[in-house]
Amino acid sequence: MPNYPFMQVDAFTTVALGGNPCAIVFEADDLDSNARQAIAREMNLSETAFTQTPPAGSDVAARYFTVDEEIPLAGHPTIATIHALVETGRVKLTGDTTHILLELKVGPIPIEIYASEGKVQRIVMSQKKPQFLTTYDPAQVMPAFGLTPDDLLPGYPVQTVSTGTPQLMMAVRDLEALRRIQVNAPLYNHLRENGDWFSPHLFVAQGVTSEGQTFARHVGPTLEDPFTGSATGGMAAYLYHYGIISQREFIAEQGHWIGRPGQATVEIVGSPDDIETVKVGGSAVTVIKGELLL
Repeated sequence: MPNYPFMQVDAFTTVALGGNPCAIVFEADDLDSNARQAIAREMNLSETAFTQTPPAGSDVAARYFTVDEEIPLAGHPTIATIHALVETGRVKLTGDTTHILLELKVGPIPIEIYASEGKVQRIVMSQKKPQFLTTYDPAQVMPAFGLTPDDLLPGYPVQTVSTGTPQLMMAVRDLEALRRIQVNAPLYNHLRENGDWFSPHLFVAQGVTSEGQTFARHVGPTLEDPFTGSATGGMAAYLYHYGIISQREFIAEQGHWIGRPGQATVEIVGSPDDIETVKVGGSAVTVIKGELLL
């Protein structure tokens, strides 16, 4: 195997060691899925991205792997990958706003790159049209997170929402309920094996800073994701669809309680009953540049 250049980039942050880290391996066409999965395990991050030759009609292409499996769409790898492609000159800016198409497992995703004086300020992805899928009995679900149905915001469902990757959405009453989350691994694994969702997103319509309108935790039995861009899109669709929020644009926050504060801009396009897309954007910072010696 040849050697592969790679970078590690923190996404949804303006400072190094904040937000969510992602490794990006460039020119990975000849790496099969098993090799990519092994590299993702080696990196041991929430996701590792692999860029490859795009199909006709798209400008760039990538595939994303967690330490366990491939994921069809993810937010922070998208922000990190586009940042890395621009920084290394693989994507050229065409002015203050550059539009490209990123080919992912779910198909092409429109990307907007906002720059000032040749320096990227923010990268925005337009996620797939939200799908509102299975609803679940709170009494069956909440114990998997050390919570009870009374911890939920009254009157709103526990429901899978997908903007490219299905996530289990749970709107809780307040920040105190979010703080009390304790994952019960056997219950969690049973729910996931029998459900239609990839991972869970618990959130409240309140920020932890003066800038934020939402705060979320994205948890599993062994880790907590610092910032989850794909689930932020599904969360925004859920909040707007059910009338918990009325504003189409807001700031989402995540990761502050685990020492990796992250922030995303969110824009909802469409009506509450017919959301066309959710645009999730953020900044990124390079922290590592290197070469895989395989």
